[in-house]
Amino acid sequence: MNDLSSAAKLKDQEGHCWKSKPIPRAAIWVLLSVFLVGFVVSIFILVAVHNAAFFLSLLSLSALVAAFLIWNALSWRRNGALLLYLHSFPDSDLRLARDGQLVKITGVVTCGSVSLESSYEKASRCIYTSTILYESGGLGLKPIDANTTCFHWRLAYSERFSTDFYITDSKSGIRALVKAGSDCKVVPLIIESKLVNTTRKCVTLSTHLRKWLRDRDLSAEARLLRLEEGYVKEGNSVSVIGMLNRSDDTATIVQPPELISTGCLWRNMLLPVDVDGLILGAQGRLL
Repeated sequence: MNDLSSAAKLKDQEGHCWKSKPIPRAAIWVLLSVFLVGFVVSIFILVAVHNAAFFLSLLSLSALVAAFLIWNALSWRRNGALLLYLHSFPDSDLRLARDGQLVKITGVVTCGSVSLESSYEKASRCIYTSTILYESGGLGLKPIDANTTCFHWRLAYSERFSTDFYITDSKSGIRALVKAGSDCKVVPLIIESKLVNTTRKCVTLSTHLRKWLRDRDLSAEARLLRLEEGYVKEGNSVSVIGMLNRSDDTATIVQPPELISTGCLWRNMLLPVDVDGLILGAQGRLL
């Protein structure tokens, strides 16, 4: 049965289950001061000595710093740092892991007492589901700027649910309960698949899509829409990072009581990211 009262309704990706550590304001002011001083000095040298080497060096350094910050911003939006952290974190062995230890368990999942069903494709026996709807920022079927082909997509609706499930450790064969429901914070690294993508030639929406929209009190008028859905079904293999609780012969993976930090991933030029919750990851969309 699909019982959402026993499942955790997750925050949107913009809902601050994870966040990048801000650069200290003092460091920003120091960088700006150094840049302004260097800019003034480089202009003076360029005018007085007619040597553009210092000016070009300053521009190159500024471009590198800007590229570093933009790369981190894009990576944060695409969960790049979290995915690298998940893949680099070594798999734990439940036979050797201690109570209260942060562990990563990889294995096949099975449903607990509650299973989920995806809202659009109606995929059953899931432990995690997400359905996201985007719409063009323009009105009707027209983009914001009729002279361009670039549309501005905005998040119109989002639902993400997770529930308690079991995972069988691929290393030890031990079965553990993962507490991902009952208001637990879960950070899903599950990629949604694009199911619907309307165009300007669309006069009316499909019957199934119109019904799905009306059930959620959304407009069923024809417009530029993009609907994506992802889910983890029973029998899929996933990775979970959380804290291990041992009670008698039972192993339970729960949300860590403190923030998890990815640390600086200098090899990939990424700043630290703080994670608040249980990390659930899989490669691509699982069927």
